[in-house]
Amino acid sequence: MTRILIFIVTYNAERTVRSVLTRIPDELFKDPRFTCDILIIDDGSRDETFQRGVDHQREFPQCPLTVLRNPVNLGYGGNQKVGYRYAIENGYDHVVLLHGDGQYAPEALPKLLEPLLSKDADAVFGSRMMKGGAPLKGGMPLYKFIGNKVLTFLENKIVGSALSEYHSGYRLYSTAALKDLPFERNSNDFDFDTEIIIQLTAAKKRIAEIPIPTFYGDEICHVNGVKYALQILRTCVLYRVQRLGIFYDPKFDCESGNTQYQQKFDFLSSHSLARECVNSNDSVLILGCGPRALVEPFAARARSVTVVDQFIDDSLNALTEECLRADLNNFEIPAGERFSKILILDVIEHLADPERFLETFRNSPRCFSTELILTTPNIGFLPIRLMLLLGSFNYGKRGILDRTHTRLFTRRSLQRLLQQGGFSILEVRGIPAPFPLAFGRGRIADTLLAINEALCRALPGVFSYQIFLRAVSTPTPKQLLNDAIQHSEHRRNSASGTSEALPS
Repeated sequence: MTRILIFIVTYNAERTVRSVLTRIPDELFKDPRFTCDILIIDDGSRDETFQRGVDHQREFPQCPLTVLRNPVNLGYGGNQKVGYRYAIENGYDHVVLLHGDGQYAPEALPKLLEPLLSKDADAVFGSRMMKGGAPLKGGMPLYKFIGNKVLTFLENKIVGSALSEYHSGYRLYSTAALKDLPFERNSNDFDFDTEIIIQLTAAKKRIAEIPIPTFYGDEICHVNGVKYALQILRTCVLYRVQRLGIFYDPKFDCESGNTQYQQKFDFLSSHSLARECVNSNDSVLILGCGPRALVEPFAARARSVTVVDQFIDDSLNALTEECLRADLNNFEIPAGERFSKILILDVIEHLADPERFLETFRNSPRCFSTELILTTPNIGFLPIRLMLLLGSFNYGKRGILDRTHTRLFTRRSLQRLLQQGGFSILEVRGIPAPFPLAFGRGRIADTLLAINEALCRALPGVFSYQIFLRAVSTPTPKQLLNDAIQHSEHRRNSASGTSEALPS
């Protein structure tokens, strides 16, 4: 049977906590679809909140109530962490967050539970802002109403959500969803609520909103409004920057599956530039090819495509001349037809020994005079420089400081690597940040792309998010020696033939 925990967070709520308990509808304890328990966690109150909970427990022994008290004040977010951990550890299916000050009506609980019980949502929020001016009629101060509206609008725009209210404390969660979120990494302060919304959004969990009545009594507000607003906006911006691969915080690392490869063919990027270099006469080798979506545009343009990756999608067999499963750190090119183009897109930074890697291709007969098309992140990108200036250098799930990167390059160090490896550089250019991946296709992303592209042309070493490079291998000393021997032998034979012919 489904188990539900009503978790009441309390702090200095001795006057209201018992009223909240008595207002919880009896029908919740009689519904045959689930069992319902109550947990109060007093967050180190300076008053008799804990004792009031114990008094209720003694007076109503039939009430399924547990009362706990944190020995120290953990903060609003910290108290939630303890409550959600209790729900998970004790096998509850859903947990309700209810405030002990009575600001959120317990009477609305049956309605709020329905989306969870029907499995139509992973989280349910009670929203005060879904009925026009109702919050003002319920006593919400005008400045809080305006602030709520403005902050919610900004948070939706930055995070990419569409909630009517970010700042309701009336919340219900599936514990299965909570298990997928690193909520214990969140703030212990009031911005915990915003961070868990971002985590739900990043993890693609379903959020349902249900309108609830607004009630403002004489409860004491413990929130510093200006500090709170700045904290949550900073959090939202950092999450958005993380989606660009510039910043990383593990609490926003909520995506499942392989998120390393995302196709970027529909705007100026490493993928679109590389695709333009491939034509119908080319025999192409793609190293570190990734999934089918990254191979298809090249296969559609080239005469033939061979792919190499440690993880090969079986669907690539129909697109390619040959699929080779191999670790690129130890890969040797097999014999066969000469390749006209080699694509190494965002791969070289993952290799333990790029120098040996390039030497392998330069020495292969299949890569003689082959054009190399290579892209890699630019560690000299301005935001990274600023982070270093501020003492920050943190690896992430993707982007410039991807945790799987073993070598990092600037524009100059990449050119030097190729030149010292015996390659003649044909073209180097900067690539702007993939704003459409963070903001979606639209005017904002297109404008930022255009600005970044212009800055890349002016100062590529500073404003390039990635480096795009085309090069061709020069003959190796061994190849030059063979050429010299053959050429000399030909000259000797020619000279000998000429001298023998002169007397006649």
